[in-house]
Amino acid sequence: MAQFKYLAVLSDEPAALARFYVDHLGLTEIERSADDISLTDGFCHFAFFRMRGALNEARLEAGLHHVGLQVGDLDAVLARYRAHHPLGVTVEETRGPAHGEVRILDPEGNPIILSEGDFGVPEPSMRFPRMVHIAMNAYLPQTVLEFYTEVLGFREVGQSYVWRNMGKLNRFAGEGHCNLAIHPFIVDEPGHEGRFGVNHIGFLADDMEARLGRLSAVVDVAKRPANRPYAEYRLRDPDGNMFDLSQRKGWEVDVEKWDMVA
Repeated sequence: MAQFKYLAVLSDEPAALARFYVDHLGLTEIERSADDISLTDGFCHFAFFRMRGALNEARLEAGLHHVGLQVGDLDAVLARYRAHHPLGVTVEETRGPAHGEVRILDPEGNPIILSEGDFGVPEPSMRFPRMVHIAMNAYLPQTVLEFYTEVLGFREVGQSYVWRNMGKLNRFAGEGHCNLAIHPFIVDEPGHEGRFGVNHIGFLADDMEARLGRLSAVVDVAKRPANRPYAEYRLRDPDGNMFDLSQRKGWEVDVEKWDMVA
């Protein structure tokens, strides 16, 4: 099964944004260039790119931009991709092994980087804080869910069926380490923010009270609604990117498997 191992973030000031994640979420540096900086939580590679045309991104906008997955057999995944999505694009990545090998697109045009390699994180650790949640907004969440399950081997988790039974379009899946939420892009619900593609991420965090005290001095902290199944708090980094923090609720990362601190 594929696993999330990479997240690309575009920013006008990537070094300053990366410093926030080092200071407040304990990420550590992997590599740095004149324009970009990469960090890790011990498992996932976070690439902070300076906004510029030379990135050749079809959607050049600041924020959480695209994901990458480590796969066991790249050729087999690409074969399933072509069978599932015959008109899908396949592009070789050029930024080096720490940034993946091949780029594909999900059914709504969002980039996904694939690699048999480790994205520059050779010895994964399960330390805290660590990212275990990625949420996306999609026009057709069911279509995107089928792409992740049929092409990448994700499994639909229990909360997804709960929301189905409520008549909701939201879908949830897991790959054993990380929870994927696929929310409808167009929906009339309080608190919904219609950012297409990667919408927000979530970290498991220990020492929550002390961590929130430090974070509240520099960014806004809000409690999540009681009817949400995952996470206790929603925050925004200095660039306005949303991220959740959880200790006790955690996230459903696979069928009948939840990951939490307490």
